[in-house]
Amino acid sequence: MTIIAAADGSALGNPGPAGWAWYVDDSCWAAGGWPHATNNQGELKAVLELFRATAHLDDDLHVLCDSQYVINSVTKWMPGWKKKGWRKADGKPVMNVELLREIDDALAGRRYRFEWVKGHANHTLNEAADARARAVAEAYQRRTTIPAGPGWSGGAGAPVTSPPAPARPPEPGGAPVTLFDEIAEHGALFDTASKAEPAREAGRTASVTLTLTLTDAEHARLTQRAARRGVSVEELLRELI
Repeated sequence: MTIIAAADGSALGNPGPAGWAWYVDDSCWAAGGWPHATNNQGELKAVLELFRATAHLDDDLHVLCDSQYVINSVTKWMPGWKKKGWRKADGKPVMNVELLREIDDALAGRRYRFEWVKGHANHTLNEAADARARAVAEAYQRRTTIPAGPGWSGGAGAPVTSPPAPARPPEPGGAPVTLFDEIAEHGALFDTASKAEPAREAGRTASVTLTLTLTDAEHARLTQRAARRGVSVEELLRELI
């Protein structure tokens, strides 16, 4: 099977209140955003979250994008950037490098192709993704509830997963935080037992035990990332935390 999905971003003011969204159909979409980010960050995040949402599937992924920047970054420029240590031909650092690194990780082992579609040209899937990304940006602007969507439903008979949690806002001018920053911020994946405070009061150094619950897809991504770094999963988590 081939999953056909649109991915889009929106930023009011660019940079400004920003949203991202991917869309398969009305029962299968997700969105999120930040109080302050760029349109390109929204476009990249939409693609990243689409790959993450479908990581548990062995299907081809056909991604519809109206951003030539995203398509060229992923399909043309990324290999050269990686060889140069994530620097451009002029030696300057690549913009939005953390998002691009995470996309690079998410692409490992996947079968996919990108197709450019003209934005705001009545393309059904693109318009649906755009509307949802803009709705998130407007919600951040108004400080109202973020319309996150149902997440992955995958059509008939597929399991429903929780929608990805919106990332914490980046610092002004910075890129959005990583997956592991998000995990640390949202307590859903961590059950933390700590004796740090009593130990501090007694002048001792304490350790903190973290219990991490991952889905099969999240565990697979973590294991692959650790293998590429040549470290254990535990060592990778310690570095990231």
